[in-house]
Amino acid sequence: MSKNRSRREVLQFAVASAAAGALIVRGNVSQSAEKRPDGRNQCAGEKKSAYIDAHVHVWTGDTKQYPLAERFKKADMKPATFTPEELLAHARPLGVGRIVLIQMSYYGFDNRYMLDVMKAHPGVFSGVAVIDPADRPAATMRSLKKQGVRGFRIVSDGKDAARWLDGEAMAVMWRCGAEEKLAMCHLINPDALPSVDRMCGRFPDTPVVIDHFARVGMKGPVDEKDLANLCRLARHENVAVKVSAFYALGKKKPPYDDLAGMTRRLIDAFGPKRLMWATDCPFQVQGEHTYAASLALVKDRLDFLSAEDKDWMLRGTAERVFFS
Repeated sequence: MSKNRSRREVLQFAVASAAAGALIVRGNVSQSAEKRPDGRNQCAGEKKSAYIDAHVHVWTGDTKQYPLAERFKKADMKPATFTPEELLAHARPLGVGRIVLIQMSYYGFDNRYMLDVMKAHPGVFSGVAVIDPADRPAATMRSLKKQGVRGFRIVSDGKDAARWLDGEAMAVMWRCGAEEKLAMCHLINPDALPSVDRMCGRFPDTPVVIDHFARVGMKGPVDEKDLANLCRLARHENVAVKVSAFYALGKKKPPYDDLAGMTRRLIDAFGPKRLMWATDCPFQVQGEHTYAASLALVKDRLDFLSAEDKDWMLRGTAERVFFS
């Protein structure tokens, strides 16, 4: 290694260290130095080569500083907390260096806790926010993009699956997504797939991410019609799918080998460059379910995946969509 390069790396380390501060205390967030599993500071190069978990929720028990949305109370928070400190204790020992935070429903449209976590750990977290589509959505999206947000969650639960994406407010969000390269991230049941398909046809340049296999297999064995509708989205080149939430799908039991067939179908339809692995923590680390088991399904157990396939699913796709 040349002396010039060594000096540059020392300077980079010094700059990163100067931006660091205290560790998280009681769920509040503050600047903290990013550490490797061995306790040493983690450099930018290590973060970029590490795995990326594309879907995690965090929250704090400090409801005074970060109030809950009106429809929630503290007893609804299960587990009671899932702070960045708790999350990274699961992720880092397994080589996960970057994580996409998904705004937790407990906070409604108030994205402050997620944003504060992102600021406290520069370069580690990206974010998917939840906003009110009826309240100046384009301006809000652009403002949040400046704070590191790269996607916006859209939820179909409790809505007419055939019409839930209709309306000018939603169209404004999709147009802005195309202009700013911000992903529309869908938490949906399989019955909402046709409406997403239509919107992808209307807005072909909008990045779209489908969470958790579109919950295909949530009610038991994978339904062939539902899976076919999900795979049909592959004809839209800007659609990606999260291979995630294994604890909630199929047999709902580690090591999750029963999800191999559905994953193979998605590989065949979308290719690995449009699939991304994620845990959906903290729900993936409850009971018999573990972070390691989720990672192992893609990393070790699917023999039809090449090393390049795994690199895209475990890092490359999420990096392109959420960290570019």
